[in-house]
Amino acid sequence: MRFASQVLLLQVATVSAVVAVCAGAFTWLGVLQLRQEAEASALAIARTVAEDSDIRAAVASYSEDPGTPEAAALVGGPLQPLAENVRNRTGALFVVITDDHGIRLAHPDPDRLGEPVSTSFADAMAGRETVAWESGTLGESARAKVPVRATDDGLPVGEVSVGFASASVFGGLPGLLTAIGAASAGALAIGAGASWLIRRRLTRVTLGLQPEEFAALVQDRAAVLDGVGEGVLAVTPEGVVSVCNGRAAELLGAAPASVGLPIAETGVHPRVVALVVAGEPVVGEAVVVGGRVLYVDLRRVERDGRDLGAVAVVRDRTDLVSLTERLDAVASMTNALRAQRHEFANRLHVIVGLIDSGRTEDARAFLDDVVARGPLKFPVEHADRLQEPYLQALLGAKGVEAAERGVLLSLGPETLVVGAVAEAEDVAAVIGNLVDNAVNAAVDGAEPRWVEVELLDDGDTLFATVSDSGRGVGRVAESSARDAGVEGLGDDAVHGRGFGLPLSRDLARRRGGDVWLVDPGGDGHGAVFCARLPGTVVADTPTARAAAAERGGPL
Repeated sequence: MRFASQVLLLQVATVSAVVAVCAGAFTWLGVLQLRQEAEASALAIARTVAEDSDIRAAVASYSEDPGTPEAAALVGGPLQPLAENVRNRTGALFVVITDDHGIRLAHPDPDRLGEPVSTSFADAMAGRETVAWESGTLGESARAKVPVRATDDGLPVGEVSVGFASASVFGGLPGLLTAIGAASAGALAIGAGASWLIRRRLTRVTLGLQPEEFAALVQDRAAVLDGVGEGVLAVTPEGVVSVCNGRAAELLGAAPASVGLPIAETGVHPRVVALVVAGEPVVGEAVVVGGRVLYVDLRRVERDGRDLGAVAVVRDRTDLVSLTERLDAVASMTNALRAQRHEFANRLHVIVGLIDSGRTEDARAFLDDVVARGPLKFPVEHADRLQEPYLQALLGAKGVEAAERGVLLSLGPETLVVGAVAEAEDVAAVIGNLVDNAVNAAVDGAEPRWVEVELLDDGDTLFATVSDSGRGVGRVAESSARDAGVEGLGDDAVHGRGFGLPLSRDLARRRGGDVWLVDPGGDGHGAVFCARLPGTVVADTPTARAAAAERGGPL
């Protein structure tokens, strides 16, 4: 909780500083306002007194007298009572009236009458009004000085000075400071409360993590998301994408800027969207996207009982599944060869025995039968049409598997391979998968059940056509089969079941070839698939055989 406490203290300190600055500003403005009000009041009173006709006439008469009036005469004169009356009614500190030489004609202290004023009166005699804070015989005050003009020509003949003591001016300051203090305390309390609420909210949102933990999380996240080969896709409980690294966008076909968008709007494969929306944990869910075989693991994420959404980890297993397909094809061929090994040895013993006994005609007849059926007794019709050893063994193995399921595998009349296979794995994966799919379709179809394969080479390219007696792929599956996908195929749409078809097409296209659907079938006949595999056949010559032997190939 250190981070949250630090944030709370920082917020309280910030609020306190703001409140202190505001309180100081309001106090300064209040003092300034009191000063201005005192100055304005003093000026207004001085103007009123200076405009009084009796005062103007009396001051003019005193100014015309070249002598200095005596204090006793001024006390009983007309100006002193008027000035004192104004001072008492307005609460001013003083109301002073002077002649043109600055002699006090009216003053709060009668002993000061007849004496010159202690501050300058030059501005008033020049006809200017002044407002200032000055210190005189009665102390510091806010005072205004206004010229008294003669009634005949309007020339300045004296001045009226009115002042308010500092104590009276700032008498309301304690109340102002109290109001400002109360407002500041209220603002501070509100700020502290808001800071506490923000602290609680921050603690809940950050799950109690500290700043250093956040930094470590950011570093770990960058390392994990950018340093692994798997795709990582995270969504919030509302289905909004919160994390999508580059590998996930590449594998799932997501938009480059997917973060912040609902997952349904990012272009992610529909099957993955369905898994995320369902929200159930998934391990090893296989999805085919763009010719790739992807395995998806989906897990819900919770912390302190709070649902944080789901994380999907996407792994590309195309190469692994492709290798598995190749190994399965080779394994099936090997098993078939192993099963026929004893029969082949027996045939050799029969031939040797016939020759040793001098029955050459019987031996020749037996050899003719072997040539017609092939070197091994595979359940493949017209096996003599194919002499290439590897393809013969591959189709023989597939023929054994097909026969076990009640399907007859045969070679078509156009079969002609004069070269030798140079890329056994790719040939086994592609042709083996097409034959397996055709056998599945034939088993699902009506009697008689058969699969026909035609193989033809042209230069270094091997062509294969596979047809069957099944029910075809149907309209819905046709588009999927044409696109080498498996989505949309029902349980009864045999062709394309699993991942063999997209992988076969991917293998063929890597070599510059292709796998495509020629006829979707239906109306009493099955589907027809074709494959073109460039660079998989070489001329059957001693040199080619030696080169293949060095590579470990079948030639």
